[in-house]
Amino acid sequence: MVIEIVAAVIGLVLGMGLGYALWQNALKKRGALMIAEAKKEAEQIKKDRILKAKEKFLNLKEEHERAVNKRDQQLAQRQNSFREKDERLKKSIQDFKREQRDLERMKEMLEKKRESLDAKTKEVEKLKNKQIAELEAMTGMTKDEAKEHMIQALKDKAKLDAQAYIQNTMEEANLTASQEAKKIVIQSIQRVATENAIENAVSVFNIENDDIKGKIIGREGRNIRAIEAATGVEIIVDDTPEAILLSCFDPVRREIARLSMHKLVSDGRIHPARVEEVVAKTRKQIEEEIIHIGKRTAIELGIHGLNPELIKTVGRMKYRSSYGQNLLQHSREVANLCAIMASELGLNPKLAKRAGLLHDIGKVPHEETDLPHALLGMQWAEKFGEKPDVCNAIGAHHDEIEMTSMISPIVQVCDAISGARPGARRMVADSYVQRLKDLENLAYDFDGVTKAYAIQAGRELRVMVESEKVTDAMAAQISYDISQKIQTEMTYPGQVRVTVIRELRSVNVAK
Repeated sequence: MVIEIVAAVIGLVLGMGLGYALWQNALKKRGALMIAEAKKEAEQIKKDRILKAKEKFLNLKEEHERAVNKRDQQLAQRQNSFREKDERLKKSIQDFKREQRDLERMKEMLEKKRESLDAKTKEVEKLKNKQIAELEAMTGMTKDEAKEHMIQALKDKAKLDAQAYIQNTMEEANLTASQEAKKIVIQSIQRVATENAIENAVSVFNIENDDIKGKIIGREGRNIRAIEAATGVEIIVDDTPEAILLSCFDPVRREIARLSMHKLVSDGRIHPARVEEVVAKTRKQIEEEIIHIGKRTAIELGIHGLNPELIKTVGRMKYRSSYGQNLLQHSREVANLCAIMASELGLNPKLAKRAGLLHDIGKVPHEETDLPHALLGMQWAEKFGEKPDVCNAIGAHHDEIEMTSMISPIVQVCDAISGARPGARRMVADSYVQRLKDLENLAYDFDGVTKAYAIQAGRELRVMVESEKVTDAMAAQISYDISQKIQTEMTYPGQVRVTVIRELRSVNVAK
């Protein structure tokens, strides 16, 4: 048993030694094989890199050759260019030398001609002095006197020619430049038609019978005094049948009094307490109606974003008048005219319509002020957030401030169109007649004027001049001077046409 174990151990040891030897041998063979493969791979990499290096070298060489060739070509081109410039320069030098020789020859010829002209000039000067002496002997005037006489004659002729030219130029300019403006104005007027409401300082309250007058007056006049105190309107109860007069310069107060009287008469209960109650309700009703009128006017005109205070002011215009023309109707008319003209001129019609509606808001003051209505309206517009163009149009429509916007002259013109239309406003007869007399007297200040007539309600001035004193050219100058004097010295609506008439009559009697 021991021998077998020993033999097994020995065999195991020998087997392990043999296996180790075989394993070492295998490792050596494998290592040699890996070394050989690595050498082979390294050799292949080396060959690839050498090939890439050769290719790169060849590419660089080709690029270098191309760059060298390109540079050689550029150098050759520059040499050719320099050669051509050199040839042109040589040619230019030759041409310059040739021209210089020609100039020398021309200079010699001009010098000879100048000497000849000097000789002829001296000869002409002698002849001229001789002729001047002969003319002075013939006319009896010296040279300076004759020159002065000729200059004066030329001045007079030039002045007449200039006046005729100015007149023709002005007529041509008026015909051409004003045609389009007249077209716009006429179209605007034709497209707008509004009512002419004439307001007075007195309203008439109609009653069914004169017995009601006693109720209105009341015991010892207490009812009528209560009505006058509550409304601020003077009530005139006279012998006028079936009518009571309400007198006040404030149309809003007159309307409140009229409506209050109507409610009191319809109800039949007329006493001081009832009067105060009815007047308070009527005043509140009128204020609501004013707001409603302002909103409706803005909506009808397509104007949005107005401040509530401006809407209330627009509504109050219904109860105001300007020279007998209802202020709200006038403002609506101006707004429509402004929109039409702005559209024709390529401006903003909405902005122009807004300015036209608000241009007279200063005529409806909430309290007494010394400011002109245009400046007051401009201040209100600025206070309530209107645009600068609208504010300027309101303030400048009577020339209180300078116009800075294209809308401003449109508003001014449309205001004049609406106010100057026949029948739109009342005018005091005395002031109207005085204006016509002033217009005629202004024409008599000019020499040669024999008669002057203001016709067509002061829209035209006919001037008769003496044909012996005034020539045709002077007549045109007189017409121009009179028109300029009217512009600077008189205030008038619209335009005034000045017509100067020069007539020559020769009368003989056959007997």
